[in-house]
Order: sequence, then structure tokens, then C-alpha cells
Amino acid sequence: MDADDAEVAAYAEAARQADIVIAEVGIWNNPLHSDDAERKAAIEMCKRALDLADRIGARCAVNLGGTPNPERNCPDPRNLTEDTLGAIVDTVREVLRAVKPLTARYAIETMPWMWPDSADAALKLVDAIDEPMFGIHFDPVNLMTSPRALFCSGGIVRDFIDRLGPHIAAVHVKDAVVENRLTVHIEEVRLGLGSFDLGALIEASRGLGPDTPFLLEHLGSEADYRLAEEHFRGVAASLQPVRNP
Repeated sequence: MDADDAEVAAYAEAARQADIVIAEVGIWNNPLHSDDAERKAAIEMCKRALDLADRIGARCAVNLGGTPNPERNCPDPRNLTEDTLGAIVDTVREVLRAVKPLTARYAIETMPWMWPDSADAALKLVDAIDEPMFGIHFDPVNLMTSPRALFCSGGIVRDFIDRLGPHIAAVHVKDAVVENRLTVHIEEVRLGLGSFDLGALIEASRGLGPDTPFLLEHLGSEADYRLAEEHFRGVAASLQPVRNP
């Protein structure tokens, strides 16, 4: 994140020459850490990452909303409170107003146990932050927190994109299954091996910007990534093309 201007410019130019859209600069820290020094350091890293994303031509700098728990990413009863929402709003505003990005958004990823954990929560966050360069990093499988949600994932995805479309900076693509054991166990799996409605995601995403990145993640090998990509392309190819009226 401390690359000089010449290095950043060379990297950005190489991406343009290769017709590559740089999706994101990952932050993945906890800007709501309960320790003051840790929190301040995390927020400074957010600013540096967003500045780099803007200089390099990335779509966004992406992070989690944050948690009062010292762990970066964990379930905690405080995560979804109004106090935590207020802390996220203040932090995001501080980052955006310090950096003043021209093209890259500061994006927060949807999560099962953090803000934002639904379309309603994402809209509430967008409205509360009220900054044009704030965005949502949409991970729909992270919202599959019950069997009903996963079995009805198409409707959830369509509703989310219909309501949040202009604010979506990037999309994570993966899959999940409900395991046959109590109480409820939902396991992330390679794309194509679960119950997530990928076709609904692809169709609903046609209204997003043409360069909106779709990213595969959490797979164990290059072979798995290639299989997931092949499945994605196969589902996309099987869908009825959009016809102009």
C-alpha cells in the first residue's frame, strides 16, 4: 500500500493494456477494534488502501464493517446493534472524507453476522453514511443464513440487486449446501455443488455496470477455480439472452 506513484502508474497501465479491470484492494481488518491504538491503526490502513485503490484504478477498497470484538470477523451480540451501526457510519465517513477518492469506492461486504446482513440493512447503511463513494461489496451466499433463505435464494438476490444495484461495487460468487444434521449447518462449497441460484444472480446482475467484477473465492486449488469458472460460464450461456424491445 506504500507503492510510489511510478510503480502504481505502471501497474495500472499494465492492467489497461491487458484489458483487465482491477476489482479491489482488500483491507480485511477491524476498524471498530475495542482497543484505541488498534482501531486507529486499522482506520489509517483503510485510508491508505482506499488511496491506493483510487490511484491504481481499482473499483473499490473492500473491508468488513467491523465488530467491537477484538477478533476481525466473528459472531458477537454487539455486531448488529444500532451503536455498532453508528460506529461504522462514523468510520466510513472519516475514511472517505480524508481520502476523497475520485473513482474507487470504499465498500463493505455483506456478512451473516455483521452490518449489513440483508438488503434492508444495506440500504440503512447506505442512507446513514450518505456518501456517493461508499459502496456495497455484494456476497449473496453470506446472506444464506437459513435453509429457507438458501432454498429461496433467487428471490433474495433479485430483491437485493433491485434495491441496491447502483451501490454495488463488486460481487462474490460461491455456493452453499444445507447439511443433514441438526440444528442448522450451512456449508460453503465450490460453485455448482450447492443449492444457490446462480442463474438468478446472473440474470439480476445484467442491470449492473458492465465492468462490475465477479470474483470467485475460498477455493483450495487452481483446478477448483477453473471448475467453478466453467460452471459460471455454462450457466450464463444457458440463460435466455436479453432482447431489446
